[in-house]
Order: sequence, then structure tokens, then C-alpha cells
Amino acid sequence: MIVITADQRNSRSTPDAVASAIADLNRTWGSALVLSAERTAGDEIQLLADSGATALGVALQLTRTGSWSVGMGAGSVRRPLGDHVRESAGPAFIAARDAVDRAKRSVTHCAVTADPEHPRAEGIEALLDLLLIQRGRRSAEGWQLHDLLQSGLSQADAAERLGITPQSVSQRARVASLRVENAATVALASLLDDLDAEVDGENGGS
Repeated sequence: MIVITADQRNSRSTPDAVASAIADLNRTWGSALVLSAERTAGDEIQLLADSGATALGVALQLTRTGSWSVGMGAGSVRRPLGDHVRESAGPAFIAARDAVDRAKRSVTHCAVTADPEHPRAEGIEALLDLLLIQRGRRSAEGWQLHDLLQSGLSQADAAERLGITPQSVSQRARVASLRVENAATVALASLLDDLDAEVDGENGGS
């Protein structure tokens, strides 16, 4: 399992976004969260994800807004888990704390840490940075198509919804690198699962 700790950026000069972000995360990810997102301190959110895919999805959702520094922590968690994430502990939580602190100084505002340290974490973070930089360059039109396809529409259905030709949708998808992103997220999720399994095993699966 992977812990996500997120801290709101520029919280002293912007409205508190924690409550709305928590509601969005719990609505979007539901049962995929082992422990639901909740406020743990001030303008901070924490949750426990069931897989690399869930953790990555949460990180992408938060970083897209530009309002959060996001730390992903891989490692073991103390058993039994608490009823709430703030009542739980273990190396994964320590790793997530390190990661969010580093994320605050990162260009992409996202970081990955493993406890115990593992070279795979650094590689995942580098690949994740590339994905986030690419997403940061996406146009509003590209995001519009991204969201339609993510909702389950086909490219043909999206073209009809947008009032453009299928050829225009294909071109927009290429410019937005949507196929590249889909492949990258599958690969990154698998790498996160591998990292989590390895460091949890080194900790004895506690």
C-alpha cells in the first residue's frame, strides 16, 4: 500500500481547499482507498491507497489543479490499521512525509520516497516528472478531450459531443499525447506496485 500526503500550496494567500479536495478524492476513488482521504493537520490531506494505479491516479488528480504538493510514500504500515488514516503509522507514512517535503521544492510538486530507501523510487520519480511536465503543457482543448475519453466515451462519441470531425479528434489526441499518457500511467502504476512489494517485503510485511 502507498501513502499519499498532500499539502496545499500558498495556503496563506488562498482559500482553504482541503474540504473540497477530500470530497472529490473520496468520491472519485471510493473503495480503492484503504483509508479515506482526510485532513490530518492544517492544510494537509493524507490517505492510504490500495495500489500503484490508485496512488498514481490520486497524485495526477491533485497535481492537475496546481494547488498541491504531493508526496507518495512506499513501505509497510503498522497492523492493525487505525479506523482513520491519522490513527495509522509505519514506514510508508514516514516516507510520504519525506516525499511531500521534497515535493514542495520540486518543479512538478510531486515526489516519491520509499522506506527503506530503494533505487527504484528515484527512477519512478524521474519518469513521473516527465509525465507531469507533459501534462502541464496540455491545452484546454486537450484536457476537454482527455476528460471525455476518461469518462468512457469513444473518440467517435467525443467528436460528436464536441461538434468536430473524428479526424480532428484524432489530431487533438495526438497533440495532447493522450495515448502516450495512457501507456505511461499503466507502466508507472506497475512500477509503483513493484516498489511497494519490494520495500514492504524488506520491512517484513508489517
